[in-house]
Amino acid sequence: MLEKSTHKIAVIAGDGIGKEVMPHGVRAVSAAAKKFGIEIEFTEYNWSCDQYDQIGSWMPSDWKQQLTQYDCIFFGAVGWPERVLDHISLWDSLIKFRREFDQYVNLRPVRLMPGVKSPLANQKPGDIDYYVVRENTEGEYSSLGGRLFEGTDREMAQQISTFTRKGVDRIMNFAFELAMARKKNLVSATKSNGISITMPYWDERFAAVGARFPEVSRSQYHIDGLTIQVVLDPGRFDVIVASNLFGDILSDLGPATTGTIGIAPSANLNPERAFPSLFEPVHGSAPDIYGKGIANPIGQIWSGAMMLEFLGDGAPSYHAAHDLIFTSIEETLKTGPHTPDLGGQASTDDVGEAICQRILDSG
Repeated sequence: MLEKSTHKIAVIAGDGIGKEVMPHGVRAVSAAAKKFGIEIEFTEYNWSCDQYDQIGSWMPSDWKQQLTQYDCIFFGAVGWPERVLDHISLWDSLIKFRREFDQYVNLRPVRLMPGVKSPLANQKPGDIDYYVVRENTEGEYSSLGGRLFEGTDREMAQQISTFTRKGVDRIMNFAFELAMARKKNLVSATKSNGISITMPYWDERFAAVGARFPEVSRSQYHIDGLTIQVVLDPGRFDVIVASNLFGDILSDLGPATTGTIGIAPSANLNPERAFPSLFEPVHGSAPDIYGKGIANPIGQIWSGAMMLEFLGDGAPSYHAAHDLIFTSIEETLKTGPHTPDLGGQASTDDVGEAICQRILDSG
């Protein structure tokens, strides 16, 4: 996307701690954007599980018409299981965004940050630094299938995994291009020794697309073996490409090896920019700590930095704004304050305000 006068961003804090961390994400993005003359216009939407009481769904029926006008969606969290089953609220919100806005790339950085202790022995900042590229619109999370003979001894449930050539090739192509921009090393997650139709197809397309990128060293691991290596030797990885289910698992496991998922960001991208892309923290709604004021806002703030980078599409000022937020996060992690998930006693507001102040105080 070329630089333009004003970027329009839809803000959806959603459920649980999304409501607590979102204000800090918006504040940090606004402060960094202002430093570099980037115009951002935020519009808030109060959609959440609370909506089920009023309209019977997470968001109104014309949600797509309302959101299509925006460049990006800045999202907090979804889920309040005491009120609505998780699979209902998720498919009523995030899954709709991902599919109907064709956000086929789920991108999650896995990075050991300063001031955060990894549960893995002898790891220091820089030792763990890779991306998980997850296919985000098809695969195992298909809506094909159903249930039959419910409540009888013949009851059955079926959900059919779906892998299309277009869907597989475009996620592979994105992953190879990302690897080209980094260390030229790409790993594919598979399970073709057990899932004998869809996963061999995934492997075939990995090889076919890879032939167009001879500079990239490529390899594939069965998912069970890959999860072992992500724990035992995470430094070997640079970019991992995976199907919807395997990518979902890896992109939570990876941040856990860096000490906390509380700071992990993610992006749901439509790289062609035909529809809005969505940026969100990995941590979810965390109902157990909502209202205590101790949620870590870094995942939301870091997701905002990724959003600025995407909006700029390579423009130096946007890259600089991203780097300013990222550096401010690093400095805060080094010196504090820290929320309880990182062993501290600071509040959400304490950490958010510290990061924002560093942005404002930068030269």
